[in-house]
Amino acid sequence: MREKIKTCIKGLDELMTGGIPQGHVVLISGLPGTMKSSIAYNILYNNAIQENKKAVYISLEQGRDSIIEHMAGLGMPHEKVENLVNIVDMGYLRLHMEENASEQQSWMDIFKMYAENLKTNTDYDLLVIDSLPVLELLAQMKDRRSDLFHFFGWLRELNITTFIVVEASSETGIVNDEDFLADGIIRLKKERQGYDISRQIVIEKMRGTKHGTGLFTLLHDGKEFQLTRAIGGT
Repeated sequence: MREKIKTCIKGLDELMTGGIPQGHVVLISGLPGTMKSSIAYNILYNNAIQENKKAVYISLEQGRDSIIEHMAGLGMPHEKVENLVNIVDMGYLRLHMEENASEQQSWMDIFKMYAENLKTNTDYDLLVIDSLPVLELLAQMKDRRSDLFHFFGWLRELNITTFIVVEASSETGIVNDEDFLADGIIRLKKERQGYDISRQIVIEKMRGTKHGTGLFTLLHDGKEFQLTRAIGGT
């Protein structure tokens, strides 16, 4: 039996008989404003506190200080886990590379070098990549299906559990290459209800464990995430 990695979202782990199988590559996908990054960081933060697991959060756009400020507003002060959770601002490196465009170096090679060096130096258990569309753009993937296949395979060889934030362009249900290649998909949605927006979550795919497929409302009470049954959900 593989170790299970908890999402630490009240009600979600129970739907997966304890959590996500260790070593999986899991997509956290949804439209802007569905709290994808917050959920990804929540997994790292609470696993650091509860299980003493080391983690790396690689951001390709949002700055480190901005991430720390945002997560503190959700009741997850980074100083409580700074010895276990490393936030890497690769957006800064991206700007540096653009300023020195004459330096011919593969972005994907640089990304892998950073991740592998951090693995060697810290032996982290969990990795968040935020986000896949930005990584694709920077890596200039020509054969998307093949490039993602090799990238996901490389992630699995690191012997870690990976969460990849995916910015969806619509909720049309179109299946993309990454959906086929990933071990798990946690999909986030939002629905306007009067003046408020309801965020919803569904486990669309999770290899290696039984899981529920119902649609649930995602709530945050200022301290933690939790699920309730969505109106009309099954």
